[in-house]
Amino acid sequence: MTLFSLARRNIRRNFYNYFLYFASMIFSIVIYFTFVSLQYNEQVLSMTASSTKIGTVFNGASVVLMIFVAIFIWYSNSFFTRKRKKEVGLYSLLGVRKKEIGRMLFYENFVMGLLALAVGIFIGTLLSKLFVMLLMKLMGFHIAIAFVIAPKAIINTVLVFMVIILFTSLQGYRLIYRFKLIELFQAEKKGETAPRASFFVALLAVVSIGTGYWIALQNITSAVWIGHFTRNVVIIFSGVIIGTYFLFNSLAVFLLKLSKKNKKRYYDGMNMVGTSQLLYRIRGNARTLSIISLLSAVTLCAIGTSYSFYYKNEESAKHVEPFSYAYISGDKQVDEKVKETISQTPGHSIISDVTVDVVKVKGNLDNLDRMIPSAFMADEDRLTLLSESSFNQLIKEMGKSDTVHLTDMNEAVAIDGEYTKSLSSHYKGKTALFETKQGTKKLIFSDYKTYFVMNARLAGFTVVVSDELFNQVSKTEKVQTIQMYNVQDEKHAEQLTEKMQQLVPETAQLDSFYATYKAGMEAKGMLIFMGAFLGLVFLLATGSVIYFKQLTEATADRERYVILQKIGVKKKEIKASIAKQIFFVFAMPLVIGIAHSTVALTALSNLAGLDLAMPVFISMCVYTVIYTIYYFLTVSSYSKIVMEQP
Repeated sequence: MTLFSLARRNIRRNFYNYFLYFASMIFSIVIYFTFVSLQYNEQVLSMTASSTKIGTVFNGASVVLMIFVAIFIWYSNSFFTRKRKKEVGLYSLLGVRKKEIGRMLFYENFVMGLLALAVGIFIGTLLSKLFVMLLMKLMGFHIAIAFVIAPKAIINTVLVFMVIILFTSLQGYRLIYRFKLIELFQAEKKGETAPRASFFVALLAVVSIGTGYWIALQNITSAVWIGHFTRNVVIIFSGVIIGTYFLFNSLAVFLLKLSKKNKKRYYDGMNMVGTSQLLYRIRGNARTLSIISLLSAVTLCAIGTSYSFYYKNEESAKHVEPFSYAYISGDKQVDEKVKETISQTPGHSIISDVTVDVVKVKGNLDNLDRMIPSAFMADEDRLTLLSESSFNQLIKEMGKSDTVHLTDMNEAVAIDGEYTKSLSSHYKGKTALFETKQGTKKLIFSDYKTYFVMNARLAGFTVVVSDELFNQVSKTEKVQTIQMYNVQDEKHAEQLTEKMQQLVPETAQLDSFYATYKAGMEAKGMLIFMGAFLGLVFLLATGSVIYFKQLTEATADRERYVILQKIGVKKKEIKASIAKQIFFVFAMPLVIGIAHSTVALTALSNLAGLDLAMPVFISMCVYTVIYTIYYFLTVSSYSKIVMEQP
């Protein structure tokens, strides 16, 4: 029998143990192939507004995925190699040279890798149309998708994974030379010393994570952050990373040993065996569980954030564009054509028709914590003056009752649609200066509003002034008339928007809800597509790593459970003990990952002024469900291994 045929037989006999590793590899290859296919798909590039940008984004995502998959495959392969130490030792005892054993393991891993690559590319090719359709749906495109095979994507995927497979196969070959014969037979008995719990290190874990959490949740404008941004970021990341490791390395051990003092519970059933098993294993798993916790936190943050932005896209677009269409009116004939066009377009009848006058003046905000908000402004040093009566008219059309009543000619209200609690000024009592042909005028803010009352690009930074002051300024300054419409079903007004763009001249600066909504759908749809699929890969990889680790430990613990069965312990009790142990191993990194991501997303929510609660909660529930599936699968496989009769 040749080494290659022996390797092939080993794959067939051990395929159950290899299956999850094999399936995870296939899934990773499918996702990578999908991203590369989208990068080369001409139909996708032609439909998006910025084909260069989407190609760059998918290229970057595929590189991140490639690095992660390489690490995952390397890590998983090392588990399988170590798991088979006794088998390798038997080959050595029978006179098979290490060189031959290494070649056999090389063949096994290489054949598995090639098989996974072939299956992954085949499945990816079959599903490529589905993935393109999903991406187009998320981005808001409704078009017929053609089935396309991308040769460049196949070549790219084959080259990348051939390198990864070759590297991991050589790793297995190299590990053989690091094992001594006695180590191969005694490997399962090594590291069985009782871990010592350090109260100081356990306390340091709590302090490190607590400090990181506390700093992250502080207001960005507080004394904690001002002038110390870089230092705080370093403290947060280092504190959370080090604290997470110490948590598993010492705090978990300390708490398990503390639980032993509850004699009634400790000696109840199989609790003594389960607790002892965890104590002996937890420190060996500390690094793995720490990495999984941190990776889970990153994954949840990425998925939660991308889903939140997608979930809030319509709301965000409506915030920026309170009216379906807005433009600078300068030609009555154009106004009449626009109104006629909207009226004649089925399904988009006019809900409201508003015209207001504004005056744009050169000015600045004095004694404020930041510059004039300028994300939507062409001229950063200009203020848009809006009269009190016009503001109240707009508020009424928007269905709000937040009217303004100014009692003094120098009194004003700031309209900051970009307002965030962490970064923006509170405006009250602050001043604004602006220049007119009559001289410099001074305004004192009595209040501020955190929403736009006109479409953002035309509104700029709006200041509501008294009717008296507005009339005075409008006599010497140029007045702009803003024409605004709200129409029915504005989310699906693509054809109407195209007609409006043809009717309204560029100088009128047409600003539409549909254009902003559509751009948001494209960007955020692509973001959630990448976030969801990369998150799934990370989740499957981390779940698989715990699965592999537990199966390795199940093989090592098998003799102990056989003895327990011989002395009369029921299988039901053994299974319950196994379920509790594995629950601890799965639950701890999941809970820590959720805690880290919750703090991170809360800090982001406070900083950006976003309500991420519902989309983040949904993301965490989905993540937990998939993790739970891995848990039950691991319990089943672990029990099957230790219950096997010798």
